[in-house]
Amino acid sequence: MKKISIFLLGLMTLVSCKDEPRQQVQEEVVQEERIEPVSNEAMESAVIYEANIRQYSPEGTFDAFTEDIPQLKELGVKVIWLMPIYPISETKRKATGDLSVEDIEDPEERKKYLGSYYAISDYTEVNPNFGTKEDLDELVATAHENGMYVILDWVANHTGWDHHWLEEHPEYYTQNEKGEPVDPLNPATGESWGWTDVADLNYENKELWKDMTAEMKYWIDEHDIDGFRADVAGEVPTEFWEQALPQLEETKPVFMLAESEEKELFHNAFDMGYNWEGHHLMNQLAKGEITVKEWDAYMKKIDTTYQEDDYLMNFVTNHDENSWNGTVRERMGEASEAMVALTYTIPGMPLIYSGQEYDMDKRLLFFEKDTIPKTKGKMWPILKKLGELKNENPALHGGKEAAAYNRLTTSADESILAFERSANGEKMVYIANMSDEPTEFTLELEGEFQVYMGKQDFASDKPDHKFSPWEYVVLLNN
Repeated sequence: MKKISIFLLGLMTLVSCKDEPRQQVQEEVVQEERIEPVSNEAMESAVIYEANIRQYSPEGTFDAFTEDIPQLKELGVKVIWLMPIYPISETKRKATGDLSVEDIEDPEERKKYLGSYYAISDYTEVNPNFGTKEDLDELVATAHENGMYVILDWVANHTGWDHHWLEEHPEYYTQNEKGEPVDPLNPATGESWGWTDVADLNYENKELWKDMTAEMKYWIDEHDIDGFRADVAGEVPTEFWEQALPQLEETKPVFMLAESEEKELFHNAFDMGYNWEGHHLMNQLAKGEITVKEWDAYMKKIDTTYQEDDYLMNFVTNHDENSWNGTVRERMGEASEAMVALTYTIPGMPLIYSGQEYDMDKRLLFFEKDTIPKTKGKMWPILKKLGELKNENPALHGGKEAAAYNRLTTSADESILAFERSANGEKMVYIANMSDEPTEFTLELEGEFQVYMGKQDFASDKPDHKFSPWEYVVLLNN
């Protein structure tokens, strides 16, 4: 925690058998400077960063990541989401393909498979490969000093097969006809999802609710954590999250992110969810599989689906997308930069995934050690400029009191996406050619605008425009 020394002058009288002069002495009083508690206001202008500690550095440690936290401030990051930091079960540990570690005979080959972050053996310990709890505390303190909140990835749906509850509380788990714990099953088919390295938890048991909530509260009370990202949040009863939140907030306000779009989760449990549908539409736009009309229909849909103060996390990549579906470049190609800018300019909160800021163009290994690149190239200055805009301009507010979103009509609305965001007299306009063909179009803008980034020769005072494939511009009214 940052220490601030305040020097107070006091008078001390020294008493002896003779009169002695009073001497002025300095007394140092040390007080702690704490980050302001989580608030809706802070999240309006926030950028969230997903930190993959294992792969972030060659060391794969808390300390190595902590060193770079001040740099993340340059990107406008206000929330750091740590992927699971807990010990990983060894029993049934995933290796490669459909194999588990037990299927591999060569002991040296076995060693390289570190398992899934989401197969947790203990919710209140840290993975020793990452460091110690004291190292984590230093990470959190450094984040707070730099004006950032830290949330932990929480996996409430299942545990690894080494978790002590399997012996102490087998009744906490979903069991088959033989009374044996099972891995998570698809409720529609009753078949396994293939997550064989984890055991499914049974939330019909209310004692589990108490223990799980207590495990979450531990990190807030003992390590000053600011909230949680809930893995497969919709697979856990909404009522569990709703009863947990008031208990978590007995200590301080927390920020809750659901890996889900289910609107019921936002009512009394979560602040933000995943914009999965929007993300998939971005991929489809980039591949030419849909036109801007489908995007417009989606924006109208979320207006009517969600309550006014619900909001979503926007992203072009994350740990799942990168490892299993491909890099940003693989999925979005030449449209990548326009899509990144889109995630910042639509309502919601933009996500940066570890390595994205360094132009990472490889799929990170999921069960083995890997490392992101650490050379600043094209993307760093783009994210820095977008982050500054998100942090400072109320027209980009995207939380519970999001700035207005208004679609602007053009003469080529199947290819050209144009919209305005506005709040407190500030306006931002985003215009992009969402196609792989040069496109000419007309667009009437009311007011004077200057180019903030993107197409530098854009003339806002003229109605006729021509954009190259995937070209975009961000305009500000002052």
